[in-house]
Amino acid sequence: MNLILNDTDDHGIVTLTLNDPDTRNAISDAPMIEALIDAVTAAEADSRSRVIILTGAGKAFSSGGNIKKMGAGGGLNDPLPAKTRRNYRTGIQRLPQLFEAMELPVVCAVNGAAIGAGCDLTLMCDVRIASEHAKFAESFVKLGIVPGDGGAWLLPRVVGWSKACEMALTGDMVDAKEARAIGLVSRVVPQDQLMESAREVALRIAANPTYAVRLTKRLLRKAGQQSLSEILETSAAYQALVHATADHEEAVAAMREKRAPTYTGE
Repeated sequence: MNLILNDTDDHGIVTLTLNDPDTRNAISDAPMIEALIDAVTAAEADSRSRVIILTGAGKAFSSGGNIKKMGAGGGLNDPLPAKTRRNYRTGIQRLPQLFEAMELPVVCAVNGAAIGAGCDLTLMCDVRIASEHAKFAESFVKLGIVPGDGGAWLLPRVVGWSKACEMALTGDMVDAKEARAIGLVSRVVPQDQLMESAREVALRIAANPTYAVRLTKRLLRKAGQQSLSEILETSAAYQALVHATADHEEAVAAMREKRAPTYTGE
């Protein structure tokens, strides 16, 4: 069974689907982590890729950890604490590092429950669209553990300090309506319109020049970590790069000539 379904269309939209419904698309096991990393890395490296849509098969987006393997000596845990630390660093913690470093935009289509590390996976994405059936929980505390995959860094940056603390310290569930109200997702749509809505956003992103999109995504990520003077310097450097592209010249020409642009990705 392919743990990640990959569908790429002629617009450069890469749809990746977590495909392990028997575990509700748990992402803590090594095979799923490796499959997701491989699929995202391949899309990032392909110059024809414009945007990724990430979703889940079945009724859940992702349950996060595989409950059946939790406990002493199960899953990422090891009787020796030093090995548990290593398992996290060489395992699931590679996901936030990858998503933070990549330039390709990711639209997350949250089709159902996104729990624990599954919730954090949605936070690693750039645009989050939820179906009306989606629900979210930063629920590590319910299992007597802490967010081991970067959730403590990700969640406050999305929903703010107070709401992040409320979610992480109670472990309570947040439904799609509340997720929209707190900025966890940008929109909520009927279940049968989820992929159509995600694709509509992806198409609007893909319609823009590739380098401009990728470097804008990179600039937005860096802006959360750099001072104003640093981000201005980075902006100037990126601007020098995109000014030299053929797509920039085409965009300006099309606007002057009042016609639709034709971008080549160059």
